[in-house]
Amino acid sequence: MNTTETKNRKFNVNDDIEIPDTAHQISSDSWFQVAFVLTTGINSAYVLGYSGTIMVPLGWIGGVVGLFLATAISLYANTLIAKLHEFGGKRHIRYRDLAGFIYGRKAYRLTWGLQYVNLFMINCGFIILAGSALKAVYVLFRDDHVIKLPHCIAIAGLICAVFAIGIPHLSALGVWLAVSTILSLIYIVVAIVLSVRDGVKAPSRDYEIQGSSLSKLFTITGAAANLVFAFNTGMLPEIQATVRQPVVKNMMKALYFQFTAGVLPMYAVTFIGYWAYGSSTSTYLLNSVNGPLWVKALANISAILQSVISLHIFASPTYEYMDTKFGIKGNPFALKNLLFRIMARGGYIAVSTLISALLPFLGDFMSLTGAVSTFPLTFILANHMYYKAKNDKLNSMQKLWHWLNVVFFSLMSVAAAIAALRLIALDSKNFHVFADL
Repeated sequence: MNTTETKNRKFNVNDDIEIPDTAHQISSDSWFQVAFVLTTGINSAYVLGYSGTIMVPLGWIGGVVGLFLATAISLYANTLIAKLHEFGGKRHIRYRDLAGFIYGRKAYRLTWGLQYVNLFMINCGFIILAGSALKAVYVLFRDDHVIKLPHCIAIAGLICAVFAIGIPHLSALGVWLAVSTILSLIYIVVAIVLSVRDGVKAPSRDYEIQGSSLSKLFTITGAAANLVFAFNTGMLPEIQATVRQPVVKNMMKALYFQFTAGVLPMYAVTFIGYWAYGSSTSTYLLNSVNGPLWVKALANISAILQSVISLHIFASPTYEYMDTKFGIKGNPFALKNLLFRIMARGGYIAVSTLISALLPFLGDFMSLTGAVSTFPLTFILANHMYYKAKNDKLNSMQKLWHWLNVVFFSLMSVAAAIAALRLIALDSKNFHVFADL
């Protein structure tokens, strides 16, 4: 029996908590490494879009208050899920396992479907981001329109596929998490410094929310979905599965780190970017900044590489499912396992890349993802699962509180989905498929 199989055997000898079978490594990472996985997600290259996709539709008051509220409610919802990780004497290393244990087989399938859609759209967004950053680098040096956005997205997808094949599972990221942190700091610092320089020199900016009353209503609702998208992974049990015992206590430490120190860079680049450019802020901040070519190129290249690492994190539940389903165990670099990853992961990323090139509307992807999957997975399901699991331990006020959350976020999910679909319909009219944005 190899090391991974030993760690993943059916029962944990320390506390007799049952552990499901998995082809991936679990219970091996410190809380600090898990905190960096979460922080990598929250400070991914998506942060370069929040000035334009959150602050522009919401304005100063709505954007600032909204971000702080989203931070607090996201921390709360994630702690509910984290506390259920060992519920019922069984370790729930997958979101669908937890839902299935509490509700039954139908909920297992529904949750897996929601989570798959959530992660698939997030990963399409990362490929669009990496492709947009690659095009930005090309345009800095050769603005001849020979290489277009779909070409750049295809190249980005190829890079993501190579990385996915070489890194067998989430715990194997190791040093790549440190690399990701450095890359994040590069594009965040560059974006902040150049934005401040532009903001100091620029005349007064317009911070008014643009559009008609009806248009404002839809854009504000869509921005609410972007708010929850910014803070939530939709795969907390899968990340928690990698942390060492005691898993709940260590996961709480990781979450507190994520939602305190971890959010500060994101706040800084979001607020400063909006301050510098106002309502004209691009949905990709590095397209708005002015500065030396090499500095902008460095920031964009960092965004490309960090998106590749982030995609691997968000694709890991899909990879774990495929590896476990087909019994991929043993040496991850054995020829059989390598060939499987080339076919399975390469195929998954190829489909993601095709969709990304077909509809490269980043802001719309964020809104739709937040509406149809982040709201249900992180807020609706988390509150109802906690209510269901702890029902006999909750007083009447606590039960009412969880039901209010379920109803409110259900309504928000429907409204945000309508707003996101409207945005996609409008963009589809303005741009053809495989658009060169």
